[in-house]
Amino acid sequence: MNEFMLQHTEEIQTILSAYPPENKKSAVMPLLYLAQRVDGYIQKKTIEEIAEILDITSTDVSSIVGFYTLYHDQPEGRYRLQVCTDLPCALRGAEKFLEDLCGNLGIKVGETTEDGLITIEEVKCLAGCHRAPMFQLQGDGNLSYHENQTVDAALELIAELKKRASEREGKSE
Repeated sequence: MNEFMLQHTEEIQTILSAYPPENKKSAVMPLLYLAQRVDGYIQKKTIEEIAEILDITSTDVSSIVGFYTLYHDQPEGRYRLQVCTDLPCALRGAEKFLEDLCGNLGIKVGETTEDGLITIEEVKCLAGCHRAPMFQLQGDGNLSYHENQTVDAALELIAELKKRASEREGKSE
């Protein structure tokens, strides 16, 4: 057995039990979610392990990681703030929102804040164009959507995330 399987045997079996054995490859997304929840991103070795569990190629697994904005193959910020900038959202000010937010944080799109807490990403279609500017926030195993945003509201949320992270670190000392 490999590392991922050894560490998460029970959870993997629970996930696999939700699918008929002949369709176990359908469990790829829940297994990727499990892997990412553990490390904050999906490591290459884990992609290979998931492929082995499901009897598919690592290329098949990697293609899913590359396609969906919910999965990441690189370690970055503890939280990923993903701003939708497709055309309808852009018409409602998403590009300016993204530019101003990054400017306030002192980073560029795709970069992570100096404290390692927030990575800002540009994505396409979060299915809420009528409520743009909007973003999805991923982190700590959670996903939340924030619609009709202003830069000030987003900065308040980021300040709250920093406060919570600081409190957690303080408790662990």
